[in-house]
Amino acid sequence: MAPDPTPGGTDHWHAPLRHVRAAELSTDTGQSSGMTRREAVSGKSVGAEKVWMGEAHVAPGTASANHHHGDSETGIYVVSGRPVFVFARDGEEVRLTPEPGDYVFVPPWTPHREENPGDEEAVVVLARSSQEAVVVNLPPGSLA
Repeated sequence: MAPDPTPGGTDHWHAPLRHVRAAELSTDTGQSSGMTRREAVSGKSVGAEKVWMGEAHVAPGTASANHHHGDSETGIYVVSGRPVFVFARDGEEVRLTPEPGDYVFVPPWTPHREENPGDEEAVVVLARSSQEAVVVNLPPGSLA
């Protein structure tokens, strides 16, 4: 028995998959200084309603601006390089130093920044619980 179509008439059992080629990723998304985000899966690119995915590149010897992602949860997969994720806990800056293959979770509203003290570009894959790349840039300085 076939499932009922949604009120708009779309049969979710037969919706097409979408293929986003690496060359099609767009930098027309929320940005912070010191890094470049590239959007892959979003409302704009594929009609996503609940998820945003893309990647971020942090050049060697640089750091992003302090920022948060509003009410979005963010999952990060480290592809290459040695990024450092900085946030505040109990008035002190804390540094996470994941390696390629590791994951990082950023809770909603948590101010943080990405740094790359290494000599190769750091590349991470991002997934957010909203279909938009919410980026709220914060003033420079310590997160503590």
